[in-house]
Amino acid sequence: MLIGELSRRTGVSARSLRYYEAQGLMEARRGTNGYRAYDEDAVASVRKIRALLRAGLSTEVIRQVLPCARGEQAGFDWCAELRAILDGELADLDEQIEALRRSRGALVGLLAEE
Repeated sequence: MLIGELSRRTGVSARSLRYYEAQGLMEARRGTNGYRAYDEDAVASVRKIRALLRAGLSTEVIRQVLPCARGEQAGFDWCAELRAILDGELADLDEQIEALRRSRGALVGLLAEE
């Protein structure tokens, strides 16, 4: 399928699809006319990429975990590598949340001194 059809079927802009390709998240064949052509499983791949982006993962991390997320299934193949990477990302998020809580507390303290 061409990039326009993939865009329509996934609700993702053609610009974003080209970005995903540039980041190594997906591949397209090139026809003799130079147009990108995607396999049918690209729809599922784009949906998984979007889900991982919504979860706050960077494209670098997504590139690492995407091999466990290939195929037509809506979910993920929970291989050990994927679980370990996502556990690490979750721990990082917990640390960031705690740092924000400390910053918020300090700011509340400053405002209370008025």
